[in-house]
Amino acid sequence: MAQVEATTQREIAADPDDVFDALADYREVRGKVLPGQYSEYEVREGGDGEGTLVHWKLQATSKRVRDCLLEVTEPRDGQLIEKDRNSSMVTTWTVSPAGTGRARVVVRTVWDGAGGIGGFFERTFAPKGLARIHDELLANLAAEVEKTSA
Repeated sequence: MAQVEATTQREIAADPDDVFDALADYREVRGKVLPGQYSEYEVREGGDGEGTLVHWKLQATSKRVRDCLLEVTEPRDGQLIEKDRNSSMVTTWTVSPAGTGRARVVVRTVWDGAGGIGGFFERTFAPKGLARIHDELLANLAAEVEKTSA
């Protein structure tokens, strides 16, 4: 099994702390900014960064739906890590300054891919598909925090 990785980034015209706070707000903000590929969103514990346990289903393709139960940690300032209890998938969100009043958000997801020909297709196509989903999520996040910081 080879590790599969998808990375996406976006600059947002808002203070990095405000962007991070919105991203870590699983109770109010996160559910609002998730694109249509997410369903059955539910905060099961916590709701604000570290210690949150959140559930969703992610429909990556018409045939592939992942049932995700994610534990959230904040190993350092500006970083959230979501570890899926149901798979090897780990998503790391990193928010850093990108100039005055701007933030750069980088989202990186890794998981253990399948072997054989199925694994080849997964490594080839899954990162692009997940990057599109994350790009839409980041665009929604940008719209959310830019309207509140304007």
